[in-house]
Amino acid sequence: MQKTSPHSQSTGVSPDAPALRYSAPAEGTFLAGRKALVTGAASGIGQACAVALAAAGAQVYVVDIAADAARRVAAEVGGTALVTDLSDPGAVDALPGDADIVVNNAGLQHVAPVHDFPPERFALIQRVMVEAPFRILRRTLPHMYRQEWGRVVNISSVHGLRASPFKSAYVTAKHALEGLSKVVALEAGAHGVTSNCVCPGYVRTPLVEDQIANQALAHGIPEEDVVERVMLEHSAIKRLIEPAEVAQAALWLCSPASGYVTGTSLVLDGGWTAR
Repeated sequence: MQKTSPHSQSTGVSPDAPALRYSAPAEGTFLAGRKALVTGAASGIGQACAVALAAAGAQVYVVDIAADAARRVAAEVGGTALVTDLSDPGAVDALPGDADIVVNNAGLQHVAPVHDFPPERFALIQRVMVEAPFRILRRTLPHMYRQEWGRVVNISSVHGLRASPFKSAYVTAKHALEGLSKVVALEAGAHGVTSNCVCPGYVRTPLVEDQIANQALAHGIPEEDVVERVMLEHSAIKRLIEPAEVAQAALWLCSPASGYVTGTSLVLDGGWTAR
């Protein structure tokens, strides 16, 4: 009698069974026929995601409050500009529900200690960065479920995993987005839908550049020292990450190669969280 090892018995696969093989689709075609909705798509990471998704064949809804910039990006990628204030629940609920891919990217920042943080600013940041993604997914998930395919990419941050002083609203919102992403992953997995976060460190965007003065004030240092002494303090790689690098990570999460990846956070932090 032929003997087999416990390991071969546990697989339940015949030794003669053909190996599973992955065939990558032709470059630039794997999202053909798909619709992608990207928030905050008029600049920075959102714009880079819109460009990357369109290059892979997707039709992109360019969602942003900045009308002229949104229309410019939409024209560049052959998409549709949707000028929307994400702090307005009614406007969010009017967004299309037929997106196959949702990239929740829009965000804003305010730097101040908790005891000086304006409550209305805190609430605004939660509406844009937590409630709006929830409302968008509430509308789009039924469409994804019906076709048994969908991709949710939430642009989180290293601040979805770690805290920093003077950013109570932003850190709270990113932690909440991480939780929402995981719940969606658990609910949606049986329907062929994945949900993941991308967590970059400081990205070279207008959002980051605009907070340098406030960071200098909060930390009591010159503006020219903010990038090195605050933004890159914890990173092993001493540079800002580029929007296109974040967009490529988001694109990979929409590719056939990542079909078994869900409920996780793809960290692009230059080594920040390795400490």
